[in-house]
Amino acid sequence: MNIGLCVRIVGLLLMLFSLGTLPSMTLGWVQNDGTASIFGQAFAATASSGVFLWLATQRVKSELQIRDGFMVTAAFWIVLGVYGALPFLLSDAVDITVFDAVFESVSGLTTTGATVLVGLDNIPQSILLYRQLLQWLGGIGIIVLAVAVLPMLGIGGVQLYRAESTGPAKDSKLTPRITSTAKALFSIYLGLTVICALAYFLAGMSAFDAISHSFSTIAIGGFSTHDASMGYFDSNVILLISSLFMLISAVNFGLHFVAFSKRNPTIYRYDSETKFFSGMVLISVVITCATLAIMNTLPLEEALIHGLFQTVSIATTTGYASDNFSAWPSFLPIFLLMLSVMGACAGSTGGGMKAMRILLIFRQGLRELRQLLHPNAVIPLKLDHRRVRPEVVSAVWSFFAVYMFSSFILVLAMLGTGLDFLSAVSSVMAAINNLGPGLGTVAANYGAVSDAGKVILCIAMLLGRLEIFTLLILFTPTFWRP
Repeated sequence: MNIGLCVRIVGLLLMLFSLGTLPSMTLGWVQNDGTASIFGQAFAATASSGVFLWLATQRVKSELQIRDGFMVTAAFWIVLGVYGALPFLLSDAVDITVFDAVFESVSGLTTTGATVLVGLDNIPQSILLYRQLLQWLGGIGIIVLAVAVLPMLGIGGVQLYRAESTGPAKDSKLTPRITSTAKALFSIYLGLTVICALAYFLAGMSAFDAISHSFSTIAIGGFSTHDASMGYFDSNVILLISSLFMLISAVNFGLHFVAFSKRNPTIYRYDSETKFFSGMVLISVVITCATLAIMNTLPLEEALIHGLFQTVSIATTTGYASDNFSAWPSFLPIFLLMLSVMGACAGSTGGGMKAMRILLIFRQGLRELRQLLHPNAVIPLKLDHRRVRPEVVSAVWSFFAVYMFSSFILVLAMLGTGLDFLSAVSSVMAAINNLGPGLGTVAANYGAVSDAGKVILCIAMLLGRLEIFTLLILFTPTFWRP
């Protein structure tokens, strides 16, 4: 493994990330709210650190290998979480500790949406915009964005793309060149953000709220500029628009690219993962709305709207709130939280295990049942009329096992910090699935969690964002052997 090359790339990515403070710095300067200097200092610190790392390793010349890709990916997300916390620490508008600031930063970048901040309505808009931008950048993946730049500097980017991109089918590329792939993903991501912002604005949001919420909606992040989240706007139209764009963003962006390039929206109908995800969401929406209506929790119209919105929000791991779902009756809070385990589709900005893995596990289970009845038959596992390779199925089961084991260990660790059982379990599920809101004491925010608990949840968020193996592989002896 080439440590010098890894340091060089991290330096470059830090320089790129520093540009994310400029919109907030500009807004702070225009509104004269005293935050422009804060973002200026954060920009200077991040950019100068990147320049220093870049110059110190400028003479390193070699191709990026798979181990280097994993190292850069994990190191950069950890470093990014620290540098992303600088504006929160430097600003007097938010009175938080170092642990809180890093937690907020990591939550934003991993598109988790868990927050320790209260009184969002009174925080300067420049700070709020920065939070939303963290999620927008984290959604597409700052490393995937950098893939379009690295080849021009003589550094191959394909290993970074494989390490950072999500889902069980990482090696599929939309275009022959990895640079073009990254650009295609970004173009779709940016286009959806613009359309979403325009729809929000036409539905009654202010320009600032429309842009800010389009960032977190397309990123499937869940950060809002108001304490009441989407419930602040008290608009069924906005909730329906948000539900639509959350569902769009939860679908594989590669599928969006193919459908757009071929001008053929019927492609979605033939994708097994999309059909499975849509079916699961539809069934969950019906269950939620019916339960709310039957138990008279909400009037019928509100039960339909809030049931639909809240189910889509949690199923896609966005984490927006239109109502206090943790106070809903019967099994609904637990049911919705468990729904986030599936998460969105592979290749989307969502969290969770991904619908593709759940689908493969489900079909493998059915295959085993048929095999019991016909022990001598050869029953292949197929997806989209193509046979699924045994190593793919093995990888899915391995991921599931590591996912469950990691969750178990993290829950025990959170219980050790003093949290009650419900809060500990839900906080870990919300963090590792990049969902955000939990149950119990973490239903509204994570301010009551101890500093040790915040560190544990940061690890869980990073594990979820990097799909567990990318981070855990660094702790295996095999990774460090020549």
